[in-house]
Amino acid sequence: MSEIIEPRVLKGFRDYLPQDESARRALMEVLERVFRSFGFVPIDTPALEYAEILLGKGGGETDKQVYRFEDKGGRDIALRFDLTVPFARFMAEHADELYLPFRRYHMAKVWRGENTQRGRYREFMQCDFDIVGVDSPSADSDIILLIGEAIAALDVGGFTLRVNHRGIFNRFLARLGVGEKSTAVLRTVDKAEKIAPGELASLLEAEVGADAAAQVLRFVAKEDSFEATLAKIEELAGGPAEDTGRLRDIWHNAAGAGFRGELVLDPAITRGLDYYTGVVFETNLDAMPEIGSVCSGGRYDELASLYTTKRLPGVGSSIGLDRLLAALDALGKMKGRQGYTEVLVLDVDETLSPAYHRIARALRDSGIAAEVFPEKRKLAQQFSYAERKGIGLAVILGSDEAAKGEAQLRDLASRESAALPFQGGDASALVARAAELLAKKKQG
Repeated sequence: MSEIIEPRVLKGFRDYLPQDESARRALMEVLERVFRSFGFVPIDTPALEYAEILLGKGGGETDKQVYRFEDKGGRDIALRFDLTVPFARFMAEHADELYLPFRRYHMAKVWRGENTQRGRYREFMQCDFDIVGVDSPSADSDIILLIGEAIAALDVGGFTLRVNHRGIFNRFLARLGVGEKSTAVLRTVDKAEKIAPGELASLLEAEVGADAAAQVLRFVAKEDSFEATLAKIEELAGGPAEDTGRLRDIWHNAAGAGFRGELVLDPAITRGLDYYTGVVFETNLDAMPEIGSVCSGGRYDELASLYTTKRLPGVGSSIGLDRLLAALDALGKMKGRQGYTEVLVLDVDETLSPAYHRIARALRDSGIAAEVFPEKRKLAQQFSYAERKGIGLAVILGSDEAAKGEAQLRDLASRESAALPFQGGDASALVARAAELLAKKKQG
């Protein structure tokens, strides 16, 4: 006998058992319904790309995390590390085939060879959605409203979407006379939630001096309302301009559409130092602020500038599926299950197998997930199987029931059974009762 190979998974990778994977699929199904309700369409791109496509000009920290190798044809290729860069290539290659503005969503795996830690893996799911080909307050508002609908649909409780505009911050720093230090200032402000207020002041003073640091701290402080914060930063930045007008339009659009959640203007939100050029936003769950943003994004001017001369402005966001799943688990709202079967048809008499499959077919035709236990075993074993798989109902049809022209429908939770007509292969009474019981289970 040959030596058995030890079953094991690569470090940083993981298997998903049915309960975990069904929870992830359920979350994705909810998100997909919301995306489609906003007119977004799905796309997909290859897991493998030419390395030069993914790495672009190269030199960034991400380059060190890319899974890169030479294939059998001698080509330099790599696994995608996010969904944004492949989307940029996708738009550059297919822009003439698509209508603009283009609304897309993409849920798929990505790979990064980074150090593993709790909640961070080398293979994980990303969920991106963007509007490309237009630069308008309406498009920005739609992304923000979509985030609100998506998070609300997941039933995770209250949440806050914090929004800002990079242009206002840059105008303010230029007026303050420290525009050339904007990158350093933004990096420092980005640490605000991770350090003490006194430490932030010290870091800013080291960059721009005490007087300018005090003004920066005043700028990033939130006021009592969105309007009050906007009025303050508009004044500090030198007065009304397109950037503050954009935020004002977004606020009015969100209020008019009844944004689900709380929309807050937070001048300390900067998100990325080069990629974003306009509105930026982060979303936090009120019940679990410690997990950080579960949905972040913003506006960018040149999505595909490395691959085409065509200008393709866009706005988009990415939902952290793993973070959301961790939050749902911690909040006791995981909706995973061991299986999707709602009714199990038991194998009591092998000669009645055709009738079992007829009943299962009738249930499935009515939209009820059903399966036939594949071999005759003790009823206790079949009931145990149903319990482990989370099946709620069972059909029992033996020779005694068949002789009476009926079948038993058993509620496996209450252990109550009802005898229902089953004559000439007519399972309509059985199906109707199963649908009624399942509806009651879903309601309460």
